[in-house]
Amino acid sequence: MEQTKPYKSFNDLEVWKAARLYKKAIYDLSITFPSTEKYRLEDQMIRASRSIGSNIAEGYGRYTYKDQLHFCIQARGSLFETVNHLIDAYDCKYIDKETLQNFKNQANEVEKLLNGYIAWLRTLTKS
Repeated sequence: MEQTKPYKSFNDLEVWKAARLYKKAIYDLSITFPSTEKYRLEDQMIRASRSIGSNIAEGYGRYTYKDQLHFCIQARGSLFETVNHLIDAYDCKYIDKETLQNFKNQANEVEKLLNGYIAWLRTLTKS
């Protein structure tokens, strides 16, 4: 039987809050790209970064911890996709090395929280 969730809502989760801040920073960065990238890299970065928090939220709304775990793993994939798009932006010279590193550092922080949440969910799927 599933246990009661210790949080009242997905937006109480620290990992979701971190993903939200990251998404906002990605948006602010991506809108500075050339207009030719509006429906290419800019759109892909925004979608991938939005998917991180969306998957955390969707998983939270699922009935079983196994389902929640699945969506958090999807969120982790979206986080790495976002980092790949940042590397693309660097390769296209839309951002400099320092900006890339700053966003990678932020991604690492989100990843740590997400990995911790995933590990916690895994313990719940075994009980």
